Amino acid sequence: MEPASKSLSNKALRGDRSILVVEDERDLADMLKFHLERAGYGVAVAGDGAAALRKVQDSQPDLVLLDLMLPELSGTEVASRLRANPKTASIPIIMLTAKTDEVDVLVGLTVGADDYITKPFSVKVVLARIEAVLRRTRGGATPDSMVRMGPISVCHDTHEVSVSGEPVQFTLTEFRILAALAGAQGKVLSRNNLMSKAMGPGVTVTERTIDVHVTSIRRKLGEHGNLIRTVRGVGYRATPEPELSGA
Repeated sequence: MEPASKSLSNKALRGDRSILVVEDERDLADMLKFHLERAGYGVAVAGDGAAALRKVQDSQPDLVLLDLMLPELSGTEVASRLRANPKTASIPIIMLTAKTDEVDVLVGLTVGADDYITKPFSVKVVLARIEAVLRRTRGGATPDSMVRMGPISVCHDTHEVSVSGEPVQFTLTEFRILAALAGAQGKVLSRNNLMSKAMGPGVTVTERTIDVHVTSIRRKLGEHGNLIRTVRGVGYRATPEPELSGA
């Protein structure tokens, strides 16, 4: 039986951000719900992957806090389905995982998670990471609303990307990385610089994390993925046209 939760729509009417906690450990779910509500969030809880998908469809939250190991459907499967549906593709996802193996973390990022938190964790860390992701969702002032890089258009106002006029879905973190690269106008950005722009200062991740996100971005850009160049030992740069020399 799932813990009772306040209506997401009622909280939304008061202007609060809503969070769906997907966690099958009842005590942990109750603890997260208690502290998130104290912080002013509207909270709903799902105890398994199938219930999570139903709740997202019924009342779309502003963010999903998603455990990796779940009954019915795994967290990675839930994330994959959310990203595959245009109606839910842009909802930020933070994964909770007891698995500290880098492979498990990278799998979560590959299927569309915007961030991850390993168990055990402190409530302060969870709140800080949630706020960081939601702050990126709200966005901020940018020099140009629309940035173009060859056939690629990145719109900061709507958080939309189009390639040759066709819309392409990106996760929040992928969007921020692509926007940073496009806005740098050919300058090289280090991996640390890219992660700071994408996830905010103070978020510690491995360089491999950025590489996974860039690989996903290139794949989604299709034949134009080669506009993002690897600068070995430094980071990445984006060009409006493909360069002849490989990297």
